[in-house]
Amino acid sequence: MSTIIDSEEIEISQVDEQVQIPDSLPVLPLRDIVIFPYMIVPLFVQRERSIRAIEQALAENRMIVLTAQRDLEKEEPLGSDLYTYGTVAMIMRMLKMPDGRIRVLVQGLSRARITHFDDHHPHLLAHIKPLPEPEIIADELEMEALTRNVRSSLEQAITLGKNISSEVMAIVANLDDAGRLADVAASNLDLKVSDAQSVLEKLNPPERLLRVNELLIREINVLRVQQDINSQAKGEIDRSQREFYLRQQLKAIQTELGEGNEIAEEIAQYREKMVAAAMPEEVGQEVERQIKKLERMHPDAAEAATLRNYLDVMVALPWSKSSEENLDLKRAQTILDEDHYGLEKVKERIIESLAVRKLKDKVKGPILCLVGPPGVGKTSLGRSIARALNRKFQRLSLGGLHDEAEIRGHRRTYIGAMPGRIVQSIQQAGTHNPLIILDEIDKVGADFRGDPSSALLEVLDPEQNFSFRDNYLGVPFDLSNVMFMTTANMLDTIHPALRDRMEIIRLAGYTEEEKVEIARRHIIPKQMDDHGITPRHLSLNRAALKSIIQQYTREAGLRQFERDIAKVCRKVARRVAEGETVQVKVNEKNLPEFLGPPKAYPDEILKKDQIGVATGLAWTPSGGDVLFIEALLTAGKGGLLLTGQLGSVMKESAQAAYSWAKSKAEEYGIAPEKFEKFDIHIHVPEGAIPKDGPSAGVTLTTALVSVLSGKPVKRSVAMTGEITLRGNILPVGGIKEKVLAARRARVTTIILPQHNRRDLEEIPKELLKEIEFVFVDSLRQVLKVAM
Repeated sequence: MSTIIDSEEIEISQVDEQVQIPDSLPVLPLRDIVIFPYMIVPLFVQRERSIRAIEQALAENRMIVLTAQRDLEKEEPLGSDLYTYGTVAMIMRMLKMPDGRIRVLVQGLSRARITHFDDHHPHLLAHIKPLPEPEIIADELEMEALTRNVRSSLEQAITLGKNISSEVMAIVANLDDAGRLADVAASNLDLKVSDAQSVLEKLNPPERLLRVNELLIREINVLRVQQDINSQAKGEIDRSQREFYLRQQLKAIQTELGEGNEIAEEIAQYREKMVAAAMPEEVGQEVERQIKKLERMHPDAAEAATLRNYLDVMVALPWSKSSEENLDLKRAQTILDEDHYGLEKVKERIIESLAVRKLKDKVKGPILCLVGPPGVGKTSLGRSIARALNRKFQRLSLGGLHDEAEIRGHRRTYIGAMPGRIVQSIQQAGTHNPLIILDEIDKVGADFRGDPSSALLEVLDPEQNFSFRDNYLGVPFDLSNVMFMTTANMLDTIHPALRDRMEIIRLAGYTEEEKVEIARRHIIPKQMDDHGITPRHLSLNRAALKSIIQQYTREAGLRQFERDIAKVCRKVARRVAEGETVQVKVNEKNLPEFLGPPKAYPDEILKKDQIGVATGLAWTPSGGDVLFIEALLTAGKGGLLLTGQLGSVMKESAQAAYSWAKSKAEEYGIAPEKFEKFDIHIHVPEGAIPKDGPSAGVTLTTALVSVLSGKPVKRSVAMTGEITLRGNILPVGGIKEKVLAARRARVTTIILPQHNRRDLEEIPKELLKEIEFVFVDSLRQVLKVAM
């Protein structure tokens, strides 16, 4: 029969059973199917070599060898990529599709073993040996049993949901040939290529039927599992949860097959990390309980994400990881001296703490609290201590904190719950023994969300913090290895119980000489480096530095001082960038070219002694200050008027001073009618600034007695101290800051309460030489020196 390639369709007559099969035939590689003898199957062909093989077969005898690929992904397979057992088939129909593909209908004729392939043709050619069906040599009873088993298994598979047509079952019921029965059953089971190939290669019909029976039994078991999965999944859903049902099916299938189980892999990772973290036994039990809970949970459940976050935190915490502490005291002293000039008392206390830690492993020492005005180096001291100890450093700012959960953590029932900031800092440090500095502890607030200061009581108590329980973790965490330090500008606003747990170390403001030295050693080199200039470009002499301190900054610390030096560096950097090569020398005369006109004029004593004006010394959170308290007599009825934004304590001090002066009028030559015919107006300048405290008592009394008696107050004398109605002088605080303020104002004599004599130990010796200190315990002594 002639072949017409261009025709739309080719009809082939019924194939005779006794057809002659040649020794070599074209090969059509199959990707995902195995063809058995007597099967009639449609195939779509699009590979060029395969199309040429079909054309060659149609041009010769319409016969072609069908064999499966070992690797389904191979696009152009060679002979070595194909199985050596295949099926010789007859091409019954061919149809060319519009997209260039060919649709062929083939019927299997006989098994064949391929002896070798020939790749040197436009199509693949195979030399074959046909394998006719052998005679059955087996026990008739055994064959009957096998045949019945296969038939009943096929029927059982249909009842379990296998899609096998009724026509196929009719053929199976009437087939007595064991080999044919095996081939028909295998061709309708949708087997894997490897399993179907194993059936094709069984030449002995009983063995082939036995293999098909094994595959049928496995298929029935899979169908039963699938039915159980369907029943189980259907029991867990309703009509509105179809998507959830499909996911449950997929999960159950993956669990049964042990394939692609991402949850199992995730659970295994959590367990590995848990072991690596070396958690305490109690913590490990809780984490294991949560892991098992996650294991039973649907991966897309809302609670699963929360549980994963919790486990991520737990396995990431450094339960047993610590940094090796360096307790070399000389090295620590060197580092502190490198980073900070002065502050000898503070450094001494820190070295003492390190010495104790060196002698005793587990120290339950007090928490150090560094108290001082802004900019004196409290936070940077903590960083230096961490460097000296070789500990990780974490800074935790408490300024404006109102929520107790920031310290203790949120409970996991809340959306967006997270651990407290203490636990977060330890997690970020990566060790369980970092140095954590709690900055601005005096600025912690309290409102309806709780009192963070109360939550800090447990954190900062060495007797309790070994079992600190964060609400998020739900298990104790040992904070006893953490070294805590705190900083504050003032003590008054710190919770009393919290203050009791801390050892207070006061950092007063720097003297002018200390600021100049710190600028030379630290600030100027740092700012030059930050601005890309060198000493070759800029020279700042001591006089210029002193002028900056006196005329441009009024602070106890160094922040504004550093900003002004940075401003000078920026202007020099601009000149250098514009090509100027001459070194810029900055002195007190040309300083306004860089910083503008002076912004702060130093406090200076009065030009002359005046009646009713006394010089007082005050403490502020930013350092010491000088107050000129003025008193004035006006016609009236003996009233007392106070102005200058005075607080209630300061007003009471003024009232006490007025009462004492009234009681001692005769002693100081004050006419009694002055208290009846005149009002006394007391004013404290800089009225926009609130003022309060008892330490102005002696100054108020001196100004009152001066205006009432008409005797002037010595302009070179400054004073501070609290008074009583009996005229006694009580001690006050902030002595160093007040002395520094007096020195700025060029005061030569300072009157201090007798009990404050011990505070002079903290004052630099050069100040003691420049100022005369008079210690008093009564107002009579004050007035004797001041007037």
